[in-house]
Amino acid sequence: MKKIKFAIIGNPVSHSLSPILHNYWFSKYNINAEYELLDIDENEIKNVIKRVKNKEIKGINVTLPYKQLIIPFLTKTVNDANETHSVNTIMMDDSDNLIGENTDVFGFQAAFLKSIPNKEKKNMKVLILGAGGVAPSIILALIKSNILKISLTNRTYEKSLFIKKKFKTIDVVKWEDFSKDISKFDIIINATSLGLHPSDEFKNDFSNFKKSVIYIDTIYNPSQTKMFKYFKSKNIRSFNGLNMFIYQGQKAFYLWNKINPEVDDELLELLELKLN
Repeated sequence: MKKIKFAIIGNPVSHSLSPILHNYWFSKYNINAEYELLDIDENEIKNVIKRVKNKEIKGINVTLPYKQLIIPFLTKTVNDANETHSVNTIMMDDSDNLIGENTDVFGFQAAFLKSIPNKEKKNMKVLILGAGGVAPSIILALIKSNILKISLTNRTYEKSLFIKKKFKTIDVVKWEDFSKDISKFDIIINATSLGLHPSDEFKNDFSNFKKSVIYIDTIYNPSQTKMFKYFKSKNIRSFNGLNMFIYQGQKAFYLWNKINPEVDDELLELLELKLN
């Protein structure tokens, strides 16, 4: 019997552990399927979409830099993808419509926000570094969790303003200015790609952080970016993006297969072995 195909598209995607995650669950639940990496250029999106329409691929995940660029190729977006204008999971419905969904919002909530007591959330101030593909999902996850004091900063100021059009209540801070207000924030979130490569580093000054601050890095491979190591060395509660990655994948798996897969110890060990 022919294997059902799934894939992730992006550029780059070589660091992605999505094949490990989904292929583990396919094996666990006896699904005759395989999941692969598709490192593509923008002009190749159309070909991948064609393969989904022809039912050669049952579902795809989307990562940087295509989470917004993919939308014109879809029949419609639903749920969180409507609010974020960002898609990371694609599937066909029973009427052969191409549906774009966003599971990053759920992933961020499940990984980081559910453990914070509700009474603490309403007073928390958050700084998001970066206005790229995952930033709208983080903002919506925060708002859904009743964390409303959100500031956004980006190296290109105009990108921040573009996101503010969607989320009018956020504050926009210039990249060169955020360091002087760093002590105001209870949570700092890195939503940039800075840290994917060993040579990447922030030039900004983070030294005046609040001693109770929580640092969250959306990057999970490598497991410890320079920023993660910096905050960890200062005894700051620091999280990488692995749990967010797992939970967004769990929801995508459910949307495709109607099975809610277990996040077990064997899977966690397998993923951690693969991390740099």
